[in-house]
Amino acid sequence: QVQLVESGGGLVQIGDSLRLLCAVSGRASSNFDMGWFRQAPGNEREFVAAIRRNGEKTWYGAFLKDRFTISRDNAKNTMYLQINDLRPEDTAVYYCAANADTDWLPRREYHYDYWGQGTQVTVSS
Repeated sequence: QVQLVESGGGLVQIGDSLRLLCAVSGRASSNFDMGWFRQAPGNEREFVAAIRRNGEKTWYGAFLKDRFTISRDNAKNTMYLQINDLRPEDTAVYYCAANADTDWLPRREYHYDYWGQGTQVTVSS
């Protein structure tokens, strides 16, 4: 059974940095293309970033690329999201997701087969 577990969230100050982790278990992470989404209170879940299973290509949501960096270490079955210069509008629950199919649209939620429970990021002003 595939499980995704996020960690690394917390309460931070404006301008701080965080590194979120997504640990994959049940199957090797190299079997999955993966992504990060986030959902702020009262908003729909939105695409943040995605990375191919071999790590060779990445995608980012509009307006996010400069402060966000997605990466992965398949030897550790872990995906990361580095967020720099955190702002109040980054406050959200961050979810990781995994796609096992070869047909994949990285920005589309319905193209992911597995989801984690989320990790809360709160940026205090």
